[in-house]
Amino acid sequence: MNAAAESSDAPQLSVVVPAYNNGRYIGETIESILQQEGVDLELIVADHTSADDTRAVVETYLDDPRVTLLDTPAGGGAPANWGRVTDEATGTYVKLVCGDDILRPGVLARQVALLESRPGAVLTACRRDVIDASGRTLIAGRGLQGLDRPMPGRDAVRQCVRAGINPFGEPASVTMRRDALEQAGGWFPDFPYLIDQASYARVLLLGDFVPDDEVGATFRMSNEQWSVALVKDQSSQAHGFHRWMHEHHPETVSASDVRIGNLRASLAARARRLAYAVLQRRMR
Repeated sequence: MNAAAESSDAPQLSVVVPAYNNGRYIGETIESILQQEGVDLELIVADHTSADDTRAVVETYLDDPRVTLLDTPAGGGAPANWGRVTDEATGTYVKLVCGDDILRPGVLARQVALLESRPGAVLTACRRDVIDASGRTLIAGRGLQGLDRPMPGRDAVRQCVRAGINPFGEPASVTMRRDALEQAGGWFPDFPYLIDQASYARVLLLGDFVPDDEVGATFRMSNEQWSVALVKDQSSQAHGFHRWMHEHHPETVSASDVRIGNLRASLAARARRLAYAVLQRRMR
């Protein structure tokens, strides 16, 4: 833990942005974060040796004392940059926002209030709109399937496995206690396509889940969005994650849960591959 994290001057919330070739969108992402009201935040951006103007765009925001810009050396993929930027966070809570996603007004204050109002809660997630490269809505209000009420974290993990998808949503939908993420071992890189979902699960083994029922973020489907490149691997990685959860936490995820989740994950992967094929033009 950074010494700064122990300071009484640390912010309520760290918003961390692992950026890579996001020059086309990152200004909009940053604006959506800095315009949030009702929360004491810091914004940390780590540029993963982008080949476009990502770093130059971020530099235009450095006059704001809340903004810090870091550099991540080339290599290591998304896990390296996610770890790099999160390791610098000092807030009580942390939200990771990819460099092409957008936050809706009020989401940060609302999610911090939800976590602070429920003792033992370690993670909250909201619904999100899925948009195309031009910002047009593809799917509205996606997320929180089976997670529409506060519950013990282990129940949320079981529901996640049985769903065969990620009902919590992408990182922009989720806010966590930073100390819980640290205690869980940070971002879990063993299943790259599910790095967010697998990490949420390990955090939720430590406490409770509380939902944010509003639409608080947008997730952009574009050719630059790194999970598109991994779509062929998503089913096998989901199966591997389900198996890992059962092997390491059989009291939470049963063999039956794994069988159900694997079937649904395979069906979801086929549907997602079809969606990417149909929407290819709108992701450019």
